[in-house]
Amino acid sequence: MESEDEKLRETGEIEKMFSLWPFTAQVVCIAMQNIDTGRGKSLFLADDYDEGGQKGDIEYVACPDETELLAGFWSAAKHFDKIVTFNGRAFDVPFLYLRSALLGIPITMKNWMGYRFSTDPHCDLADQLCFYGVSGRFGAARKFNLDFYCRAFGIESPKGFGISGMDVTRLVEEERFHEIAEYCVRDVQATSQLYKIWKERLEGIK
Repeated sequence: MESEDEKLRETGEIEKMFSLWPFTAQVVCIAMQNIDTGRGKSLFLADDYDEGGQKGDIEYVACPDETELLAGFWSAAKHFDKIVTFNGRAFDVPFLYLRSALLGIPITMKNWMGYRFSTDPHCDLADQLCFYGVSGRFGAARKFNLDFYCRAFGIESPKGFGISGMDVTRLVEEERFHEIAEYCVRDVQATSQLYKIWKERLEGIK
């Protein structure tokens, strides 16, 4: 029987997947925001240190390599007790863990995978808004992407500026590093707003 990877190779799709796997890709940007204060930081790879700086409540930090970027992230993360993500349990967190392990970067918060059916210390909104997949693909609570939920709840989508996650590889090749950093900031800002709606209207539903 043909494996899934073999099918991907035949269709030429496997090369597109390389940027989604921690063993064939790298972290080029991590953005974070304190939901309570609105202050945040975007760490991103860039050859030009002058691309950093402050923009509103967000500090942009240009890093010369992935090692410094990840070290800076874990240094900041250890000061917080809770994390809110969208699909972070399935993608972002294991990606960060594995890349950090590969590069020998100390991981300061090792409990973010935790118990899936708990929102403490990790609240994954993708799980919460589909009630842990209770409806499957076609039910009332089927899982959608962040862009869909943003539009449904009247939040400005991070894709509203013509850039999505699928553009990141191209933007890196074109050395448009700051655009990646700004896209990631929009992503976490949208996630913050979605979390506030979830917390006010849906938290506690079993």
